[in-house]
Amino acid sequence: MRRWLGKAETTLGNHSDRLNAINIFPVADGDTGTNLYLTARAAAHALHSVPTAALPRIGADPSLHLVLPPDPALNDVGAVLAHAGQAAMEQARGNSGTLFAVFLCAAAEPLSGHHRLSAPLLAAALNRAQLRAWSALSDPVPGTMLSVMEAAARAAAAVDSAHDGDDSNHTLGLALDAVIEAALEAVVRTEDQLDALHAAHVVDAGGVGMLLILDCLRSAVLGVELQGELLDGLHGYDVQDPHIHAGMPRDDGVEVMCTITLSPLDAAMMRQRLDEMGDSVIMSQVGAAADAAGAYRWRVHVHVPSAEPAVALIRSLGEPTDISISELAVPDAEPHAAPEPAGQVYDGHEL
Repeated sequence: MRRWLGKAETTLGNHSDRLNAINIFPVADGDTGTNLYLTARAAAHALHSVPTAALPRIGADPSLHLVLPPDPALNDVGAVLAHAGQAAMEQARGNSGTLFAVFLCAAAEPLSGHHRLSAPLLAAALNRAQLRAWSALSDPVPGTMLSVMEAAARAAAAVDSAHDGDDSNHTLGLALDAVIEAALEAVVRTEDQLDALHAAHVVDAGGVGMLLILDCLRSAVLGVELQGELLDGLHGYDVQDPHIHAGMPRDDGVEVMCTITLSPLDAAMMRQRLDEMGDSVIMSQVGAAADAAGAYRWRVHVHVPSAEPAVALIRSLGEPTDISISELAVPDAEPHAAPEPAGQVYDGHEL
């Protein structure tokens, strides 16, 4: 998990400029790459203080095995991923970052109590993650990173079924290969699933980001390099292609995000009211435990014409923390600057 999220942070950092360049859905604000990078960074940095578990990569030299640390929680794949997912959720940025944080938190649940990944666990984790991501959005749309998550989950499930639940490392490798193949096909399809993408002749930025994240998982688990040819031919993704979002009409309104503790009833009320005020509403629990009053922490995201009514609604139901308000309109026609890379280029796609 630590290797995976470290690779994801590096890869998304190096690809943020291109992801920003083709980000035109749901709004052409050119920040999908930045949002995914910052969210992945939060997840990865949350594990910096967690000692590296002693589980070798598939195919690693047995002589390199380390002694397991005494705390079994440090070797619980689900516990480690849940820790990273909660950190990502608390600091999630934008639609894409929030959905990725939801993905991490949900994927951790079937892995709880397990000390290694297997094809059956991968299938269960990806299925739980895609279902939770679809349900987090009030109005989920095919042709986005949701479709890539769903395709990946179905591919993993098919391999698991074909091998009768075999938990060998070999079958895990087959499942991860199938996941990447299906995710890539789903990314290519996004161009024809959304009118805005079809008109601009580009694939979905969030979908590409999810593909990169999944390839980082394959790389970390199998101990292999990232796949250099993976992005070849994706429309809009060549380095010389323009920043498509810069030529799009400006979107009015703001993005409001916060974390807040609410009862399930108040959370349902907030979702309904935010749906009436705006769109791109995402609400997902931060952690699985309720407080003494039966309330849960929630991460909230919405696009609204004006921040004041949304903030007033949020404050009427609880005390929000980490509240942020940002303009949806691109401030100028200049390409967005990419975050500082983490020192690695993704297989020849130097940006």
